[in-house]
Amino acid sequence: MTKQFVRKTICFAALTFCSSLSAIAEDGAAAWLRYAPLTDSKLYATLPTRIVSMDNSPTGSAAAEELRRGLTSMLGRNFVVSNAGTGAIIVLSSNALLPRETYRIRRGMDGLHIEGSSAAAELYGVFHFLERVASQKPIVNETQSPAAQIRWSDEWDNMDGTVERGYAGPSIFFENGHVKQDLTRAGEYARLLASVGINGCNVNNVNANLQTLSEQNLRDFARVAEVFRPWGVKLALSVDLTSPQVVGGLDTFDPLDPKVAAWWQSKVDEIYKLIPDFAGFTVKADSEGRKGPSQYGRMPADAANVLARALKPHGGVVLYRGFVYNNHLDWNDKKADRARAGVDNFVKNDGTFESNVVIQIKEGPIDFQAREAVSPLFSALKKSNVAIELQTAQEYTGQQRHMVFLPSMWKWVLDTDLRANGKTTPVKQIVTGHTFPNADGSPRLSGFVSVTNVGSEANWLHHPMALANLYGFGKLAWNPDTPLSQITDTWTRMTWGNDPLVVGTITSMLGKSWGVYEGYTGPNGMGTLTNILGYHFGPGIESAERNGWGQWFRGEKDGIGMDRTSHGTGYAQQYAPELAAKYENPAATGDDLLLFFHHVPYDYKLHNSKTLVQSIYDTHYASALAAAEYVPQWSALKDKVDADRYAQTLKLFQFQAGHALVWRDAINNWFQRISGIADALGRVGHDKGRVEAEASQLTGFEIIDVNPWETASGGKAVNCHVATGCTLTMTAQQAAGHYNIAVNYHDMWNGVSKYELLVDGKSIATFAADDKLPPAQFDPNPDGQTATRFTAYNVALHPGAVITLHAVPDMRPELQNVMPSAEANSQLRARDYREFAPVDYIAIGPAGLITPQ
Repeated sequence: MTKQFVRKTICFAALTFCSSLSAIAEDGAAAWLRYAPLTDSKLYATLPTRIVSMDNSPTGSAAAEELRRGLTSMLGRNFVVSNAGTGAIIVLSSNALLPRETYRIRRGMDGLHIEGSSAAAELYGVFHFLERVASQKPIVNETQSPAAQIRWSDEWDNMDGTVERGYAGPSIFFENGHVKQDLTRAGEYARLLASVGINGCNVNNVNANLQTLSEQNLRDFARVAEVFRPWGVKLALSVDLTSPQVVGGLDTFDPLDPKVAAWWQSKVDEIYKLIPDFAGFTVKADSEGRKGPSQYGRMPADAANVLARALKPHGGVVLYRGFVYNNHLDWNDKKADRARAGVDNFVKNDGTFESNVVIQIKEGPIDFQAREAVSPLFSALKKSNVAIELQTAQEYTGQQRHMVFLPSMWKWVLDTDLRANGKTTPVKQIVTGHTFPNADGSPRLSGFVSVTNVGSEANWLHHPMALANLYGFGKLAWNPDTPLSQITDTWTRMTWGNDPLVVGTITSMLGKSWGVYEGYTGPNGMGTLTNILGYHFGPGIESAERNGWGQWFRGEKDGIGMDRTSHGTGYAQQYAPELAAKYENPAATGDDLLLFFHHVPYDYKLHNSKTLVQSIYDTHYASALAAAEYVPQWSALKDKVDADRYAQTLKLFQFQAGHALVWRDAINNWFQRISGIADALGRVGHDKGRVEAEASQLTGFEIIDVNPWETASGGKAVNCHVATGCTLTMTAQQAAGHYNIAVNYHDMWNGVSKYELLVDGKSIATFAADDKLPPAQFDPNPDGQTATRFTAYNVALHPGAVITLHAVPDMRPELQNVMPSAEANSQLRARDYREFAPVDYIAIGPAGLITPQ
């Protein structure tokens, strides 16, 4: 492929993408690279319009075209790219004297210079320059270098096109067992990654397809690497350690068997012939059913090193995941503790890993909870390379249906002082290789990995606000000292515009969102309390208990929390002595991690002087209310952002407001029942204006028990098994006035039931259970994962007004146009339906309130 052809291809793709965006309403595909015209561009009036690129490589060409495209769009002037120029120009060039991946922006006598130590660094400089223009910041002389060498995004994509823990549609890389023929979107994704300095992308699931390394698959992966290459993003792959057996036909995958080592060496050589800039492997082994070196009595270092030795001559690396634990623990054993697994399994290998092996460590020792203690493995591995694994995909944090600005949590993790060797050692210093440097004093190989899991939906991560997490990951990976306020301000300006109300509102919402979500799910370090046996989305409090997964929080009659002190599992002793002493003492531990380290009674007094159980009640009420406030806050921006993205975001905020109430009620009711301690303010179990569906006048509906009981109001709901529909009727008791009427129902995701709300026989609203949430096979029944809400606003009511809800279930497609064999209202069998139009309750509250309770 000639340089001229590559350059033309990049230009054409960029122009086509830009043209497509201008031809349709905004759908979020441009993410933060919208390059929207500036309303005030005086600050950049003197920028020269001629761009001279000194680098004709594919990446150099991409940098020049990106700069031309961005400036032309934002400033409304015609910028051009040429190989030479006179007068004032913008010069893009490489400077080998600059440190690794470093760029420099400076003004010279002949114009503006953007220099990079490499073509990729030059590209980073261009994106940073455009970012400053888009956010209306002045252009200043500056030099920037990344804090860590490894800055990767992991995509848990399966070759059948599904994405594990992906919440934005099918894979952009695979379909029907193969790499997609059209990889345009994969190239667009590489551009997004490059814009925030991400230099590697692992495209396949850590639970790797066993045929990943077949000859045909590798040829297909080479096509992915080709579309990544202009953006300086290197392809990486997850591999299964059984590959020598499954793909190579050997009788073993024992990493210490010479023929296994030879197979890996031959396979790696084959990869580099196809993909010369291949980044390396990610390995998940001996975890959650994946086979590993323990099958042969070997250690993680034995497995990692056989791969590393094959990769080292080519410059590749092995990221070996530290997420190794026994998922068949005995919950009766008070000493058993999943959190201990990282240190227990890996410290014995410290100092035995090859120099190009990096231990990839999850931020916490459990599994991407809303808050958990920072993993002690970061400071325990003093002679090994480490990288931090963060999860941009919101697996336990709302699955991109709830807004949660995760960089707030990540910054808390990165700033946590682990006191390694009795010194100040924040996590960010460890994962940038400075706490335990190499023998020559240079930083260790280190880095940041984001489990991102973008999908084929236009805006990549479903919720428009979720893109702030990917942007924020890139910024923290580049410089973990980047202030959160700078991240939210710049992302908002680039994504939504520079209007002061827009910037102020969105940055405020993002800044509070982690605390809000934690508050109505699992505060005080108890974990997120999601249904871990289902889809990790809605509340399922006891799902974490009494099973082998080890996510226990020990919620019992006498109290709650895991005792991880020296009197319990001993986990606290895995930290440096200063931290261990802190975590041994409940008062010193702090309320935010109290239940992660201690089992305490419900009347234990927190630092706010409240009892634990009362604080749980209050926190859930306050946080659910804060989530509901997103709706009016966002509504105030209606005329200040584009209509399509405004409507999509509003719908998601409305969903979050309703689902936060489901969380609030489930957890508060559960705690009130198990503790036997009533809410001092009398709210829990006494919901003003709420009428249970099962207590209404029902025609056709059948009352059902919901499991778990706390995920439906009163533990029950109603289902409709009548083809033509069912009705629920109640009489308003409120004084004359205007009210909001909320219907809490269950959306089974694989069906579309239809509802109509009437007052005195007059239709006031219709809605459908048509949301597309996680896959239906996980939750075919009403529970906290399917619970949702519709609200009709400003409805006129009078005492005695008859409120009727008519619901029509969704039958299987082949039966929808077939009348029942008997009369129209005859009941069909359960298997004839995809969804039974379930209803939980109706709530009525005064108009003007954020949401009825």
